[in-house]
This record gives sequence, C-alpha cells and structure tokens, in this order.
Amino acid sequence: MNTKPETKEIIGLLARLAVGGLFVYSGAIKALAPAEEFAYAIESYRVLNAQLSLYAAYVTPWVELWAGLLLAAGVFARANALFIGAMLVFFELLLGQAWLRALPITSCGCFGSGGSNSIGVEFAQNLVFLALAWAAWKFPSRWSADAVVEEK
Repeated sequence: MNTKPETKEIIGLLARLAVGGLFVYSGAIKALAPAEEFAYAIESYRVLNAQLSLYAAYVTPWVELWAGLLLAAGVFARANALFIGAMLVFFELLLGQAWLRALPITSCGCFGSGGSNSIGVEFAQNLVFLALAWAAWKFPSRWSADAVVEEK
C-alpha cells in the first residue's frame, strides 16, 4: 500500500508536528526553570492568588510537554489536538482579559520568563496555532502512532 500522500495528510502531519513541537518546547523551557518564575507570570494575570499560581506553575509545563509529545508522535492525535486546542482557547481568554483590563504584563509566561512579545502579538500567534491544532484534528495522517495501531 504505497499510495501517494494527499495534500490534506501532509497538512495534518505538518500541523501536528508544529503544534506538538511548540508545546514540547514551551513545556520544557518552563519545566527546566524555577517554578516561581512562571508563577510570577501567572500571577500577573490577576486571576489566581500566589498559592494557586505556584501550583499551576508546577503542573502546566508538564501538561504542555506531554500533550505536545503525544501530539507530535500521533498518539491519540485527534484527542490531543482537541485538548491542545482547548488549552489554546483558555490561554486566549487569559490574554484577552489581561489585554482588555490593560494589565501591565511584562512577560506572558508563554515561553518561560524570558523575553516576551506584546499581548496582541501573543494573542495573534495563539490564533495561528489554534488554526494549526484544528488542521491536526481535521486531517489525520497515516504517519502517526494511531495509524500504525489501526493497520494491525
């Protein structure tokens, strides 16, 4: 069964790898840094207190890392694309409320405590990755762990 890949399959594969890779990178960079740095960024959104922000700073990087790894590998690819899409919508809501409230966010925390773009740029980037997550969900690829399991 050596048929030529469809364009949709290639789009789905590239979208899956891009979004999965982004989440692996984002999760790893935060997991390797002290949790307090990310907790400070979370706290600046003014939706969680300091204790809950620290808890979220311990958990979120690992959720991002594992979801990204599973998506990139194509393990439960459609479910993971949906889960990551839901996380991106949640992140958009956080960014949006901070933007509307004109909160002085110096680092969105998206990629650790390092440099950050403006909230508007981060919001736009998340929309692009939300569209890619949709493509990963919509166009499953034969180059995934799911497809290998289904063949047997």
